Amino acid sequence: MRMTLNLSRFYKACNPSYTLNVSNVLDRQYYIDFADVRGCKIVEELQRTICRISPDEPTCQLFTGHIGCGKSTELQRLKTELELAGFHVVYFESSQDLDMADIDVSDILLSVARQVSISLEGIGIKLKPGYFSNLFKEVGDFLQSPIEISAEAELSLGIAKITAKTKDSNQLRNQLRQYLEPRTNSILQAINEEILEKAVNQLKLRGQKGLVVIVDNLDRVDMRPLASGRSQPEYLFIDRGEQLRRLKCHLVYTIPLALIFSNEYETLKNRLGGGIAPKVLPMVLLRQRDGSDYEPGISLVRQLVLARAFPEVPLDTRLSLITELFDNSQTLDRLCRVSGGHIRNLLGLLYSCLQRQDPPFSSDCLEAVIKDYRDDLLLAIDESQWELLFEVVQQQRVKGESDYQSLLRSMYLFEYRDPVGRWFGISPALAETEKVLAWQQNQ
Repeated sequence: MRMTLNLSRFYKACNPSYTLNVSNVLDRQYYIDFADVRGCKIVEELQRTICRISPDEPTCQLFTGHIGCGKSTELQRLKTELELAGFHVVYFESSQDLDMADIDVSDILLSVARQVSISLEGIGIKLKPGYFSNLFKEVGDFLQSPIEISAEAELSLGIAKITAKTKDSNQLRNQLRQYLEPRTNSILQAINEEILEKAVNQLKLRGQKGLVVIVDNLDRVDMRPLASGRSQPEYLFIDRGEQLRRLKCHLVYTIPLALIFSNEYETLKNRLGGGIAPKVLPMVLLRQRDGSDYEPGISLVRQLVLARAFPEVPLDTRLSLITELFDNSQTLDRLCRVSGGHIRNLLGLLYSCLQRQDPPFSSDCLEAVIKDYRDDLLLAIDESQWELLFEVVQQQRVKGESDYQSLLRSMYLFEYRDPVGRWFGISPALAETEKVLAWQQNQ
């Protein structure tokens, strides 16, 4: 079978920073459901909790995983599924509103209020500021910078004006937080009574089942220590978790993966998750614990690559087009294996091949890209980290938060699930280094 590759479309489809939106027809053709080879059906579980278990009572669910492993794509799929089930869904990337290095609870609450207001205004549901009218005036007086809001103005505009005034000034931002902190419970109450509860009522009058807010990219919150000695994520999601879960709608928050390895994991689960454990999205399983290939996973990752090139071609006939992209099928399989089942890594390697030559990619081209990727990883590994890596290679587990900080966050290790449970493996690119090979020979 011969088919002409649309190169410009392929370039865009391989951009590792692009998040698929499965409500889009073309993106839906790119999408591959990896649930069976990840060892969990997270979107289905999140959806069932909202649609089947507790459709009329607010829920708060937590979602995490490696940055770049496909969380945003899965959340977009969740959004689409929930909308088909009759819910109004507000999905937003918190990193577009907030400074990930400097966030407080009030920032998240106001961001949710603003995004919900914008979404509702877009479908003709306009909410009057009420409590917020007074708050805007008081904040303007406090900052000595009036916030002009007319009585008819949308709520989202007022919140946007507050955040705009403080966005580029740490001093103003800190002053605002000092002012808002003692009012957090009042702000929460106002968001619930003036925005969320009214929104749910209005939506149900229109025949919809309720409101879901999905807050993405909070997993990118900086790990920096605060003056209290707590890390920023510990402060936000553990110390203040009870406030974040009190918003009266269905909530899905992404959280940093580091918190899963924290000594305060149970506190996190109870305060923010309401007793329900966070859902962790593992890598696509390509290699089994004994090092042998896991063919179902490799097969689906092959399909991901081919779908980006030939989205309109039926899944069962794409394999005949491998040589349109690679010099042979072994080169494609090499790309799949070295990615470790990390989707953004896979696309990043593919994109680097595109930067070097047009398809079909030669084995030499791919190996040069892999070498650069491996060299970049090696630059930052010190001797103590090598010892930890060797320990994890032997035991296939991570002991705690400190190991996570130095290994998982740096993409030296990946997390997998199989019928036995959770296990960890070294990045395939690192597994090929002389250091690892020499260590293995001495075991």
